[in-house]
Parts: sequence; structure tokens; C-alpha cells
Amino acid sequence: QVRVVESGGGLVQPGGSLRLSCAASGTFSNIDIMGWYRQAPGKQREWVVSILSGGYINYADSVKGRFTISRDNAKTTVYLQMDSLKPEDTAIYYCFVHPRGIGRSWGQGTQVTVSS
Repeated sequence: QVRVVESGGGLVQPGGSLRLSCAASGTFSNIDIMGWYRQAPGKQREWVVSILSGGYINYADSVKGRFTISRDNAKTTVYLQMDSLKPEDTAIYYCFVHPRGIGRSWGQGTQVTVSS
């Protein structure tokens, strides 16, 4: 079983920054992919960023140049540094973890609100 715990959401003014964290724990050998999706009110969940086990990173165009994903040496915790935040970044952010040989697991979500 895989447990995924996010933290770091909150309220920030436009142009501000937030840093989200996502920690995976449980019984698994390696994690193939970790990343984030987000879901704004009244919209479908959309992919934001992924980081593969080998370090390859891919960002959605909407966040490229503003968001940065990183991870710890154990490769079980990822961080999402969000800069130059815009009101349209307001959403619940969900971390996902895809361990090798196991289905994808999701966190409970953390609210990010960008408003003046």
C-alpha cells in the first residue's frame, strides 16, 4: 500500500510564491513517476508536471517557466516551487505517485488560492 501526503497550500497574492511538498511512503521498491495535477472549480483535473525516475521533467505549458519541481535524494518526496502565481492557478493540487509494478496513488489534495 502506498500513502501520499501533500502539504504547503494556502492563500497568496498574485505574483507571489508557494511551495508544495508531497511525500510517498509504504511498500514499494522504486517510484517510476511522481508529479502533480490540479483541479480548478468547475473544471476537469489537469496535469501540471511529472518527474521520472531518471530525472526527466515535463511541465504543462501553462506553468512552464514559473513552476519548478524537485525531489529529495531518496526520490520519495517531491517539491513544487510555484512562483509568479496567477489567479488562474487557483485550484486543488493533487500529487500522484506511480511506483514500479503498482498502480497510481493519489494524495488528498491541497488548496492553492491566488487572490488579492
